[in-house]
Amino acid sequence: MTVTPQCVVALTWTLKDTLGEELDTLDDPVEFLVGGNDLLAKIEEALQGHLAGDALQLHLEPVDAFGDYDDRLLFLEPRERFPAELEVGMGFEGLPPGCNPTAPRDRLFFVSDIYPDHVVLDGNHPLAGIALRIHLKLHAVREATEEEIGAGTLGTGFFRTQIDAPDSDGDDDSAPHTLH
Repeated sequence: MTVTPQCVVALTWTLKDTLGEELDTLDDPVEFLVGGNDLLAKIEEALQGHLAGDALQLHLEPVDAFGDYDDRLLFLEPRERFPAELEVGMGFEGLPPGCNPTAPRDRLFFVSDIYPDHVVLDGNHPLAGIALRIHLKLHAVREATEEEIGAGTLGTGFFRTQIDAPDSDGDDDSAPHTLH
């Protein structure tokens, strides 16, 4: 089966910056929904018509990857609003209650610095502002189920930092996530 606008692909990849520094490697194949919210548009476009076993080399400018770095997405917030076990790299869905009310609520924020009284949170994707070279290997292609298409994701959206909705109880608990 070839990659079509709504199918599931199993991929591995190596991401590098334009200087050749390795940024991320996915060694074991992971499934992504093509035509959903799992992959960047340029990656989906490049995969169209390919078969399992194919390998692709892509170059993505920031506009086609994670966007330009936006310093308006940096927030300095009171340390006491965060868990005691806070670490650089932890992520939060939105900012905790009592933090800057102008911060977008539909983003993941990552802890970039921790000070005794304040925490710096960054709403940019960790790869924002970076042009990427991506070596993709297509391991499998299958038809997507109706449920997968309806969900719009397989839940493996490495390429996304925006969140779709509050958690199931309707609260914005700002649950922590770890950046890998």
